[in-house]
Amino acid sequence: MNSLEIMIIKVGKKAVKDAQKESFMKGIANVYSKNKQLFFQLPDGTITQKIPKEYQK
Repeated sequence: MNSLEIMIIKVGKKAVKDAQKESFMKGIANVYSKNKQLFFQLPDGTITQKIPKEYQK
């Protein structure tokens, strides 16, 4: 990897961490996918597959 690629990855990782932190501060769960299954990380740190109320219709 060249230095530009490394810098782009570094900036991207920071942006993701900042967005995750902002979601938690607003009380919104972060959503992740692994093996085509959804996982929700709640603001208290709990990880669950139960859909949080803010994502339900």
